[in-house]
Amino acid sequence: MSEPNLQGGCGCGAIRFELSEPPPIAGYCHCTRCQHRTGGGSSVQARIDARTLTILKGQELLTAWRHPDGGFYKLFCSICGSHMFSRDPSGNSNQMSVRFAAFDGDPGVRPSYRQYVNYAAPWEPIPDDGLERYPESRARPSLR
Repeated sequence: MSEPNLQGGCGCGAIRFELSEPPPIAGYCHCTRCQHRTGGGSSVQARIDARTLTILKGQELLTAWRHPDGGFYKLFCSICGSHMFSRDPSGNSNQMSVRFAAFDGDPGVRPSYRQYVNYAAPWEPIPDDGLERYPESRARPSLR
Protein backbone atom coordinates (compact mmCIF):
# COMPACT_ATOMS: atom_id res chain seq x y z
CA MET A 1 0.00 0.00 0.00
CA SER A 2 1.29 3.45 -0.85
CA GLU A 3 1.53 6.41 1.52
CA PRO A 4 -2.01 7.68 2.22
CA ASN A 5 -3.16 10.71 0.25
CA LEU A 6 -5.55 12.46 2.60
CA GLN A 7 -6.62 15.23 0.25
CA GLY A 8 -9.32 15.24 -2.34
CA GLY A 9 -12.08 17.13 -4.03
CA CYS A 10 -14.93 17.10 -6.47
CA GLY A 11 -14.70 16.51 -10.20
CA CYS A 12 -14.63 20.19 -11.17
CA GLY A 13 -12.17 21.19 -8.43
CA ALA A 14 -14.46 23.73 -6.78
CA ILE A 15 -14.45 21.78 -3.48
CA ARG A 16 -11.22 20.64 -1.83
CA PHE A 17 -10.72 18.87 1.49
CA GLU A 18 -8.10 17.19 3.64
CA LEU A 19 -8.10 14.79 6.56
CA SER A 20 -5.77 15.17 9.54
CA GLU A 21 -5.86 11.39 10.18
CA PRO A 22 -6.19 8.38 7.88
CA PRO A 23 -9.63 6.75 7.78
CA PRO A 24 -9.80 3.81 10.23
CA ILE A 25 -12.21 1.62 8.22
CA ALA A 26 -13.87 1.39 4.82
CA GLY A 27 -16.53 -0.70 3.17
CA TYR A 28 -18.98 -1.26 0.37
CA CYS A 29 -22.70 -0.54 0.62
CA HIS A 30 -25.04 -2.46 -1.70
CA CYS A 31 -28.31 -0.78 -0.64
CA THR A 32 -30.69 0.43 -3.32
CA ARG A 33 -30.17 4.06 -2.22
CA CYS A 34 -26.45 3.77 -2.98
CA GLN A 35 -27.25 2.07 -6.28
CA HIS A 36 -29.54 4.94 -7.29
CA ARG A 37 -27.10 7.59 -6.07
CA THR A 38 -24.04 6.16 -7.81
CA GLY A 39 -25.56 4.51 -10.86
CA GLY A 40 -23.60 1.37 -9.94
CA GLY A 41 -24.06 -1.79 -7.93
CA SER A 42 -22.52 -0.39 -4.75
CA SER A 43 -20.79 2.55 -3.13
CA VAL A 44 -17.40 2.40 -1.45
CA GLN A 45 -16.57 4.81 1.33
CA ALA A 46 -14.15 5.41 4.17
CA ARG A 47 -15.53 6.09 7.65
CA ILE A 48 -14.00 9.10 9.35
CA ASP A 49 -14.37 11.18 12.46
CA ALA A 50 -15.78 14.50 11.22
CA ARG A 51 -13.33 16.35 13.45
CA THR A 52 -10.50 15.16 11.15
CA LEU A 53 -12.08 16.76 8.05
CA THR A 54 -11.20 20.28 6.88
CA ILE A 55 -12.89 21.80 3.85
CA LEU A 56 -10.11 23.81 2.21
CA LYS A 57 -12.35 25.55 -0.33
CA GLY A 58 -15.90 25.40 -1.63
CA GLN A 59 -17.78 24.82 1.65
CA GLU A 60 -20.62 26.96 0.29
CA LEU A 61 -20.91 24.66 -2.75
CA LEU A 62 -21.62 21.51 -0.72
CA THR A 63 -25.27 20.55 -0.99
CA ALA A 64 -26.89 18.03 1.35
CA TRP A 65 -29.73 15.67 0.51
CA ARG A 66 -31.46 13.13 2.71
CA HIS A 67 -33.88 10.45 1.57
CA PRO A 68 -37.38 11.11 2.94
CA ASP A 69 -37.34 7.70 4.66
CA GLY A 70 -34.15 8.46 6.58
CA GLY A 71 -30.52 7.53 6.29
CA PHE A 72 -27.45 9.71 6.35
CA TYR A 73 -27.23 13.10 4.62
CA LYS A 74 -25.48 12.81 1.25
CA LEU A 75 -23.23 15.77 0.44
CA PHE A 76 -22.30 16.57 -3.14
CA CYS A 77 -20.90 19.42 -5.23
CA SER A 78 -23.68 21.72 -6.39
CA ILE A 79 -21.71 22.53 -9.56
CA CYS A 80 -20.56 19.15 -10.95
CA GLY A 81 -22.67 16.76 -8.84
CA SER A 82 -19.71 14.76 -7.50
CA HIS A 83 -20.63 12.68 -4.47
CA MET A 84 -18.29 13.65 -1.66
CA PHE A 85 -19.44 12.73 1.85
CA SER A 86 -22.22 11.34 3.99
CA ARG A 87 -23.00 12.59 7.46
CA ASP A 88 -24.99 11.27 10.41
CA PRO A 89 -28.17 13.35 10.67
CA SER A 90 -28.29 13.28 14.49
CA GLY A 91 -26.36 16.55 14.73
CA ASN A 92 -24.40 15.44 17.79
CA SER A 93 -22.44 12.69 16.05
CA ASN A 94 -19.04 13.02 14.44
CA GLN A 95 -19.68 10.03 12.19
CA MET A 96 -19.05 10.73 8.49
CA SER A 97 -17.90 8.92 5.38
CA VAL A 98 -15.82 10.04 2.41
CA ARG A 99 -16.49 8.50 -0.98
CA PHE A 100 -13.34 6.75 -2.22
CA ALA A 101 -13.53 8.51 -5.60
CA ALA A 102 -13.30 11.89 -3.85
CA PHE A 103 -9.71 11.18 -2.71
CA ASP A 104 -6.89 12.38 -4.97
CA GLY A 105 -5.09 9.07 -4.56
CA ASP A 106 -4.82 6.12 -2.23
CA PRO A 107 -6.69 6.89 1.04
CA GLY A 108 -4.52 4.36 2.89
CA VAL A 109 -7.37 2.02 3.87
CA ARG A 110 -8.98 -0.91 2.09
CA PRO A 111 -12.62 -1.99 2.29
CA SER A 112 -13.10 -4.67 4.95
CA TYR A 113 -16.84 -5.32 4.72
CA ARG A 114 -19.90 -5.34 2.48
CA GLN A 115 -23.22 -4.26 3.95
CA TYR A 116 -26.81 -4.50 2.69
CA VAL A 117 -25.85 -7.50 0.55
CA ASN A 118 -29.50 -8.63 0.62
CA TYR A 119 -30.12 -5.78 -1.84
CA ALA A 120 -27.19 -6.39 -4.18
CA ALA A 121 -27.92 -5.63 -7.82
CA PRO A 122 -28.62 -8.88 -9.72
CA TRP A 123 -26.68 -7.54 -12.71
CA GLU A 124 -23.47 -7.02 -10.67
CA PRO A 125 -22.61 -10.13 -8.64
CA ILE A 126 -20.71 -9.60 -5.41
CA PRO A 127 -17.21 -11.02 -5.84
CA ASP A 128 -15.91 -13.78 -3.61
CA ASP A 129 -13.30 -11.46 -2.08
CA GLY A 130 -13.35 -12.71 1.51
CA LEU A 131 -14.73 -9.46 2.93
CA GLU A 132 -17.11 -9.67 5.89
CA ARG A 133 -20.72 -9.59 4.64
CA TYR A 134 -23.81 -8.21 6.35
CA PRO A 135 -27.37 -8.79 5.10
CA GLU A 136 -28.41 -5.31 6.27
CA SER A 137 -26.36 -2.71 8.14
CA ARG A 138 -23.03 -3.93 9.46
CA ALA A 139 -24.46 -3.32 12.93
CA ARG A 140 -26.39 -6.59 12.40
CA PRO A 141 -24.96 -10.15 12.50
CA SER A 142 -22.62 -11.32 9.74
CA LEU A 143 -23.45 -13.95 7.13
CA ARG A 144 -20.02 -15.58 7.59
